[in-house]
Amino acid sequence: MRAFMFPGQGSQSAGMGQALADASGIARETFQEVDEALGQNLSRLMMQGPEDELTLTENAQPAIMANAIATLRVAEREAGLLLADKADFVAGHSLGEYSALCAAGSLDLSVTARLLKLRGQAMQAAVPVGEGAMAALLGLDFETAQAVAEEAAQGDVCTAANDNAPGQVVVSGHRAAVERAVEIAKGKGARRAVILPVSAPFHCPLMQPAADAMARALAETALKAPLVPVYANVIAAPVADPEQIRQLLVEQVTGMVRWRESVAAMAEAGVTHFVEFGGKVLGPMVKRIAPDARISSVISMDDIDQLVKEI
Repeated sequence: MRAFMFPGQGSQSAGMGQALADASGIARETFQEVDEALGQNLSRLMMQGPEDELTLTENAQPAIMANAIATLRVAEREAGLLLADKADFVAGHSLGEYSALCAAGSLDLSVTARLLKLRGQAMQAAVPVGEGAMAALLGLDFETAQAVAEEAAQGDVCTAANDNAPGQVVVSGHRAAVERAVEIAKGKGARRAVILPVSAPFHCPLMQPAADAMARALAETALKAPLVPVYANVIAAPVADPEQIRQLLVEQVTGMVRWRESVAAMAEAGVTHFVEFGGKVLGPMVKRIAPDARISSVISMDDIDQLVKEI
């Protein structure tokens, strides 16, 4: 069995999509469709930068999605590698869940782009700059990392935001509490504990205003049943019902990304091949969770050609 995966924030970089657009009219059409949906020349920002503008949450989220979907569309339309035929499940990390839903036909591309633009703006606006933070705690198991967050809270918000892989947990909340978590984690034997260079404390209760904004937007959004089930971040289980998907996307804004459990559940369900479109960040995580799994990272035309040979 096979799962198609889609990366989350942090996988953006200036120059993304350039080689694919140079090589494929399908990719150029995809980027143009996103540009038109947003009324913004996002593709130029993706390919030329500046990096600091691309990194802004409201730009990074639709950009990462556009790059992933362009890569998938080229694979489908130029190489005949159809998701419906080749994938048993789809999954995405945080914003990547929107890419997964778009890939599986649940959301239109233009709608996905606008939702992610809004999501990025709403998440950025939810907490004043400087009041929130996120930190990576490396080398602690999930239970210990969760205990660190609880101990660090002291009346503030500090919760586990991303359970990415064994020994790789991200906490999120008020800056003072997250800074306390870094020091507590070091005392509990963390290999590394470091504040992340992000602009807001994602996936924690402080994001409730953004969740409310997404609830309003998603209530007016047409959602179809996906071609294959989607592993939802907040429950680490497959879903196919549009109304459940809608609710889980709202919960995802404040909820934890249960990536380690999602991958483990897919492996338990029989997935042996994980294919990441538009990035090379999820593959290493998957390998730590399911060491025997086969990983393919698809970014370039050469990667697409190689994937066609493999499957």
